[in-house]
Amino acid sequence: MGWRVGFALAVALGLARASCAQEVPSQSALSLEAARTLALARNGDFRSAQFQVDAALAQLKVAKELPNPTLGLSTAKISTDGTPENTVLGNGAFSRAYDSIVSLSQLILVAKRGSMRDSANAGVRAAQSQLEDARRLLVQAVTQTYVAALAARDQASVLSASAAALRREASIAEHRYKAGDLSRSDRARIEIAAEQDELAAASQVATAKAAVVALENLVGSPKPDGTTELSDALGKVALAPGPGVQETEVLKRPDIAAAEAAVDQAEANVRLARHQRVPDVTVSLQFERNPPAQPDTVGLGLSLPLPVWNQYKGEILGAMAARSQALAHLDRVRVQAAADVAAARVAYEEAAGRAKKYSASLVPKSAEATESVAYAYEKGGAALIDLLDARRTDNDIRIAAVQAQADAATALVGLEGALGRL
Repeated sequence: MGWRVGFALAVALGLARASCAQEVPSQSALSLEAARTLALARNGDFRSAQFQVDAALAQLKVAKELPNPTLGLSTAKISTDGTPENTVLGNGAFSRAYDSIVSLSQLILVAKRGSMRDSANAGVRAAQSQLEDARRLLVQAVTQTYVAALAARDQASVLSASAAALRREASIAEHRYKAGDLSRSDRARIEIAAEQDELAAASQVATAKAAVVALENLVGSPKPDGTTELSDALGKVALAPGPGVQETEVLKRPDIAAAEAAVDQAEANVRLARHQRVPDVTVSLQFERNPPAQPDTVGLGLSLPLPVWNQYKGEILGAMAARSQALAHLDRVRVQAAADVAAARVAYEEAAGRAKKYSASLVPKSAEATESVAYAYEKGGAALIDLLDARRTDNDIRIAAVQAQADAATALVGLEGALGRL
């Protein structure tokens, strides 16, 4: 039973171990950079943010357009008792004794177009900043999901290697058992430990596959199934921090820029609501023909609503409330950005220090100690319990080292995202 589990696990981990080896990855493998590019091209949420920019640009175009003029045609003094309408000029359409009027009216917005354009421009800036913020969050999510998949894959490799080592020890135990140097229970304990590592490795393979499914969803894969091969290694992804990672300035973060643009838009909307109290003017030009009694005439007219009953107080109060909400949101975003930086910095410094400690000290020491105990056990100089304890401790340390490296990479991209560097 044990060798069957081991064989199945080896097949499941073959792809993961091959990508960890120092070989050129296949062209179908997905690198982190390629994953980011695909996500920016195909992710549905990011594409929705792009459409929001298009909608804002359309609103700006609307704000710049003039109201359409109104053309009016009317005819009066048409007889209803059968009286002939013909005149000395004749009985044609333009000679009858009708009163025909052609008018052209144009609405002129007074003191409003500037505020409308300001509001629309601020809306475009807000949409563009929201698009950049969506880009920042998407790149951060893709990177962290990619790292999670690599970490689970490497932890599965650690457990698989441990299980293989225990299987070798079990082979030695079989010879010692036949020679009478080892009891049946001791041999069974080694086999149990090997099967436990194989099962734990299989669990990590499933975890890695689930992370790959999440990654495929982020990059817009039409059928996420967890079969995408990852070409990058965890050590390659966990890069050193950039030169600006020590900065604390977050005023250029796109979510802050979007909130500032929303405040500008709310200010413009308040001005627009106040300008609603200024009546708009409609200018009319008309031509009137009423032959033969009167000559053709032209006329000019002006009309405007009288702000007697509606003073637009409700619209003004609503716009002011929206402005207050935008200001409060801006304050929240700024405070949250500062908190994001502080929390991400603490997480990165802790994870980076932990990863360095594991790689520089704990992993080499544990490997050396385990090899010594294994050698002594093979020569009959160490007890089984010492071997199992050494293997278990070495597994825990190597798995923790992988997790620390992944935590450092995740915290670093979180810090760069909090600083607006993504």
